[in-house]
Amino acid sequence: MSEETPDPTLRSIDLVKIGDGRYKATNGRGGVLPIGSGDDPDFTPVELLLAALAGCGAIDVDLITRKRAAADVFEAHAEGHKVRDEQGSHLVGLRVGFDLAFPEGEAGDRAREVLPRTLQQVRDRLCTVGRTVALGEPVDYVEVGAGSVTGPVTGQ
Repeated sequence: MSEETPDPTLRSIDLVKIGDGRYKATNGRGGVLPIGSGDDPDFTPVELLLAALAGCGAIDVDLITRKRAAADVFEAHAEGHKVRDEQGSHLVGLRVGFDLAFPEGEAGDRAREVLPRTLQQVRDRLCTVGRTVALGEPVDYVEVGAGSVTGPVTGQ
């Protein structure tokens, strides 16, 4: 009996429509996230991308700095401008800012000292979301399911 080994590199979610302009994303661990079109309090896809950029960076920053000292203040703000031009709709001027305060003393000093290099590492190699956006990986939108014969739709 051979059981198929799951691909350890694969990340996925499932999305279902739950109302007009409203959807529910579910991950493999059972986590649920409502997504909306902007007419309700749910996060829009663009806001989710900004949250993913901030969240990815925050996890990496926290993992590295908390080895020295736990932050007394740990906040992040992500922003970008949605534009439509000859390349279609996209975000420009993406920026994630961190407001961090570490305790006084030697441990806090070590955390403050490592922060600039940590932010550079997050930008240059650690944050999967940010690296994917920066590198510009193409996205294929495909039709799947019963009776589907449509292949990938690529923009290239």
